[in-house]
Amino acid sequence: MQNITAKLYKSTKTIFTNKDLALIWEERDSKKLNSKIAYYVKRGVLIRLSRGIYSKEKLYDSRELATSIYSPSYISFETALRDAGMIFQHYDTLFVASKWSKNLKINGKSFTLRKMKESILYNPEGIVKKDNYSIATPERAFLDMIYIYPRYYFDNLKPLNWEKCFKLVKIYSNKQLEKRLAKYKTYVE
Repeated sequence: MQNITAKLYKSTKTIFTNKDLALIWEERDSKKLNSKIAYYVKRGVLIRLSRGIYSKEKLYDSRELATSIYSPSYISFETALRDAGMIFQHYDTLFVASKWSKNLKINGKSFTLRKMKESILYNPEGIVKKDNYSIATPERAFLDMIYIYPRYYFDNLKPLNWEKCFKLVKIYSNKQLEKRLAKYKTYVE
């Protein structure tokens, strides 16, 4: 038991999926893995947050949890835009780009997952790795937002690097989005 728990606590991650635990414990047999997980949940070594998602502590990184619900995914939209100072509204919800659209509440925390085309979702341009989660740069979050909400109101567009926006917009393969981007740029000139 000590070796298995030591491996957990050596990890910098605060959130673990079944796949993470299989890799850490080097367990290939899914039945054995599930019984180990059940054992450690019962012992209080792991805390079950949702089906297939666990924490090793009561205090964990909500952003890491948000991007562990479905993989691949990354923090974007209102969450990343607020971090960048582009919108001023506060949301208790974490907004995530994902393969699926879903609103979830896990352990009292709200998550909104918004569906993005796989060609966009799998493209790493404009996404940075931070701690144990991925987050969109201001430019990527801005483009994600106007891709889904063509007339979104932004409080402050000064943090944007427009040159990066015009390079990144190509990953969306969307002529309307390119026109929208050019229109938003005229608002700040």
